[in-house]
Amino acid sequence: MVFTEFLDFVQGSLGADMVDDIIEDAAPPNAGAYTAVGTYPYAEMGALVAALGRRTGCPVPDLLQTFGRHLCGRFVVRFPEFFPADSEFFTFLDSVDRHIHVEVHKLYPEAELPRFEMTHGGHDTVFLDYDSCRPLEALAEGMILAASDHFGQAVEIEKLHLPTEGRTVTRFVIRKVEARLAA
Repeated sequence: MVFTEFLDFVQGSLGADMVDDIIEDAAPPNAGAYTAVGTYPYAEMGALVAALGRRTGCPVPDLLQTFGRHLCGRFVVRFPEFFPADSEFFTFLDSVDRHIHVEVHKLYPEAELPRFEMTHGGHDTVFLDYDSCRPLEALAEGMILAASDHFGQAVEIEKLHLPTEGRTVTRFVIRKVEARLAA
């Protein structure tokens, strides 16, 4: 689903020609024929995003963060049950690994999802550890930011890279902030 959403995002933002161009540049084995129910190697996503970065001149982390914001919005539309209106932002974050990813595994048993471990650092701060075999922390950050917007909670995020071997572990220090009124 992430692959099809990515290509839809590129098409909606930059047009069908850009989709064709990045598929041609990345040269995936299936010629860009992705389905929402298939699983595909991360290297193919990496090649598509890198091709988009070369074509647009935009840094890959910025592209991934923007796509993460878009993807979260699509998840809100497609899976509203995971984004209840009466929920609170930190409660939602805590549900990602414990509830949402469990449900995703029921639909896609072979999916290699990142792990999110959350600990509280006080009333207005949480530490969310993103642990993945893929370096997609910028995508996760975009999704976190979009979710904070969805739940109406302004936040500041600090990223810390934790030392590990063979995996990407990023600690997101997420602090609630007061919304500032326009002058």
